[in-house]
Formats: sequence, C-alpha cells, structure tokens
Amino acid sequence: MISLHQLVLGYQGRAVTPPLTGHIAQGSMTAVIGANGTGKSTLLKTLLKLQPPVSGQVTFTDGRPPRIAWLPQLAEMERQFPATVYEVVCMGAWPARSLFSGLNRQHRLQIADAIERVGLSAMSKQPIEMLSGGQFQRMLFARLLVQNAPLVLLDEPFTGVDSQTSDFLMTLICQMHQAGQTVMAVLHDNERVSQYFPQVLLLTQDHFHWGATAEVLPHYSHSCTELAL
Repeated sequence: MISLHQLVLGYQGRAVTPPLTGHIAQGSMTAVIGANGTGKSTLLKTLLKLQPPVSGQVTFTDGRPPRIAWLPQLAEMERQFPATVYEVVCMGAWPARSLFSGLNRQHRLQIADAIERVGLSAMSKQPIEMLSGGQFQRMLFARLLVQNAPLVLLDEPFTGVDSQTSDFLMTLICQMHQAGQTVMAVLHDNERVSQYFPQVLLLTQDHFHWGATAEVLPHYSHSCTELAL
C-alpha cells in the first residue's frame, strides 16, 4: 500500500528520525512506538501530507494516496466548537459527497449506525462541549466508522480515556482491521501492543526496528534500559 524510501522526518528541515525504509502492507495492523520526540506523530502527519519530509520519499502502490481516516491526539481537538455529536459524525460522510450535495438516506443510516455502535445514540443532539473525554473519543471513532477509509491512522487513541473505554475502542480497531482496513496507531501501552498488534515500528533517535511484534518489542525494552543508564 505505502512504501517509505530513506524517509527522514522532522520540522523546518531539522531531522528527528533516522532514514526510514519499509512497507505498510494493505490490511496490516501496525503499532508505532518509541520515546517522546522520536517522530511518531510526525510520521502520521507526513503520510497525511500535513508536513513535508526532510528528505526521502513516500510512494503508493496505486500511484496515489489511498483515502485516509485520521484520529489526531485528543489534546489537538477543539472541544468548544459549536457542533453536536451528530454533526461531527456527519463529517465522516464528506469524502463520499460532492461539495453541494446533502446527506442521502444511506449516509444517514450509516451515521446513525456508527453513533449507536459507540454507545452515543442518546447523546447525538448534545453539543460536543458537554461530552466527557471518553465520550468525545467515542464520537471521533464513530466518525472513523462512517469514513470507512482503506487506511486508518490513529495518534494515541487511548490517551485521556478510562480503561473500560480503551478496551471498547480497541475492539472497534480490531473490527476495522478484520473488515480489511489498514491500521497504523501511535501507542504507549506495550501490553496492548503485544496482545493486539501483529506489526510494530519502533522509532528511536538513532535507529528504527520494523517487523513482527515479538521480534521488535525486545529492542524497545533494551532502548529504555539504555536511556535509564
């Protein structure tokens, strides 16, 4: 689906990663892990073309980027925006509509189903500023469900939510993967990574390790030990 060729990530020409080379296969499920400041979120934003790489290339199997559904960090979301839960979830249907077309019956059914799947049907008309952190994240996942994009990028999807909500959202992520969507998620919970994610990309300041989870995670433990020393 996506190949990285000596891709160096960073800001304003300053590199924060070593050159990355590897492949994100269609239908894969990959956790991106590493210490703070090693370029995890930067990788997702570079794939989204929200910021350019320092050097190197990103190429796509079909010659053009796939449709991408993106969940940014919760801290980056505007909680005071004057919108309801239903209106935010509706945004997930925009890629399937023309600029001036409205929602058809199929769209409305998809939106209602997504809101129901995340357990927010009773709150669909509530303004988003009234939601708790966990409810807000459920709403954003409902928008992802409506988008139904081939590639799903998640930036710390469990930060700021309780363990019950995290488990519920993890179930939704697994369902997306089982439905054939490619998933890449920035995570800090190695236990969850080990249990659910077949592939891992570990970023450090000087190296990267990319492959099967059982082979990569020991490198993360080793790098953490070196930092502690």
